[in-house]
Amino acid sequence: MIVINNLSKSYNKGTVKAVDDLNLTVNNGEIFGFLGPNGAGKTTTIKMMVGLLKPDSGTVAINGISIMDNPLEVKRAISFVPDSPEVYEKLTGIEYLNFMGDVYSVPAELRRERLTYLLDLFSLSDAVGDLIQSYSHGMRQKIVLVGAMLHEPDLFILDEPMVGLDPRSSNNLKKYMREHCNAGKTVFFSTHVLEVAEKLCDRIGIINKGRLIACGTMDELKTMAANRENLENIFLELTE
Repeated sequence: MIVINNLSKSYNKGTVKAVDDLNLTVNNGEIFGFLGPNGAGKTTTIKMMVGLLKPDSGTVAINGISIMDNPLEVKRAISFVPDSPEVYEKLTGIEYLNFMGDVYSVPAELRRERLTYLLDLFSLSDAVGDLIQSYSHGMRQKIVLVGAMLHEPDLFILDEPMVGLDPRSSNNLKKYMREHCNAGKTVFFSTHVLEVAEKLCDRIGIINKGRLIACGTMDELKTMAANRENLENIFLELTE
């Protein structure tokens, strides 16, 4: 479970309010979509959630544990995939994945079993022995996803995870996300692909100019807008 209370973050000596008094709860077993225009505060929120940015005020708790007070304990329970895959280019794919397995103390036998499944899921089995510097953007995105899935985290946090993925890999990722949540775990992800969010998410939050302006199921969001045809129309109306 994610519990965010009164979370705020400013830039440029307080002149730019990136996140403004954000309150949000995300339940176990839930796929939660986090939407907003460019510059709305999505990535800033996510970076505070995973401990990459320190908030000006407010709290973030994962499974009842504060990311500010116990960052290592929280990070053992989560995985984060950023919007731009930054990977050690001089490593091969398998060296990178074994490094991730070591970081999260995944036992060797279990590691082999999970890697066999995940590499096949993203069609990386034939490329895993190559240097990452030879990978395309999409392949780098996939190797980062595999590394993040390896320890089967309680909470999977993804910032624009579909960017660069081919249609099959994107479809497989969506299936994995649903299976992950069916097992009682949680997925929190941002996206600009509103059709994906509408079909996949149990609940959706919309942030604009640093403030959460709407949150709920699709049925609940439809009560907040005049044009209720689809999520795109709701999003455009609420953020204009």
